[in-house]
Amino acid sequence: MVVVDKQSAATSHQVVGRLRRLLGTKKIGHAGTLDPMATGVLILGVGRATRLLGHLALHDKRYLATVRLGERSDSDDADGVVEAVADASGLTREDIDRACAPLRGDIQQVPSTVSAIKVGGRRAYALAREGKPVELRPRSVRVSRLDVLGLRPDGACLDVDIDVECSSGTYIRAIARDLGAALGVGGHLTALRRTRIGNFDIDDAVVLGDEAPELMTMAEAARRSFPVVTLDEAQTRDVRFGRALDVAVRGPVTGLLSPGGQLLALYAPEGERAIPVTVLVGPDDEIALG
Repeated sequence: MVVVDKQSAATSHQVVGRLRRLLGTKKIGHAGTLDPMATGVLILGVGRATRLLGHLALHDKRYLATVRLGERSDSDDADGVVEAVADASGLTREDIDRACAPLRGDIQQVPSTVSAIKVGGRRAYALAREGKPVELRPRSVRVSRLDVLGLRPDGACLDVDIDVECSSGTYIRAIARDLGAALGVGGHLTALRRTRIGNFDIDDAVVLGDEAPELMTMAEAARRSFPVVTLDEAQTRDVRFGRALDVAVRGPVTGLLSPGGQLLALYAPEGERAIPVTVLVGPDDEIALG
């Protein structure tokens, strides 16, 4: 695996394509898409590590963002069609703090219309681009942090820098939209930087260059992400065949390591036993036993 600091204007798919060329392999995926305008932490898995990505994408995330008040956008960010709404220059820090309060905690959030959510089998963004009406249902998300870092007036607009920690599935663009709506002046996102996914921090990230980056082992990724248990040789043999184990594990998943520290699988508790969720080795694979 590798943690990449995605640069602005690049799509997440383009980052995957670049890493494929650098490593000379096709089986690469990412955990948690970043919009082209956004920068920051993008976790990529190579080979079998792609099977961990769905679990890593569920971790909480942290963002630094800028919301422009006084304008709105049909995409809720600066990549859409932007129009002026109302003069926001007179808003105070107290006004903004009050408007932020209902956006914190466990909330119901309507995702941005220009999103990858499927409506009737099609992506919402595709329908929106065709001018078709898109109605998305509110989703339960958790915003554990929404701090205002500073205000920067710009004519009739006001740029608000925020620090957000939130659950997977939270749209920062929707926070910008809802903040502007609550203040009656419109709002959209003009900058977004993801600084953390779970325990993968921006300090761990590399900017892709002309040489292949150093990769993180699946075992190290698992230690950062889940509880882990080291098995004995007999248990390791059972995991090869995806058998249930008499091992105490914690939910939702626990990483199982061989005696030599290799990640074998992710297991989940079921009663007194542990059952496989994702098995990463097969009967004929070479395994580190010590």
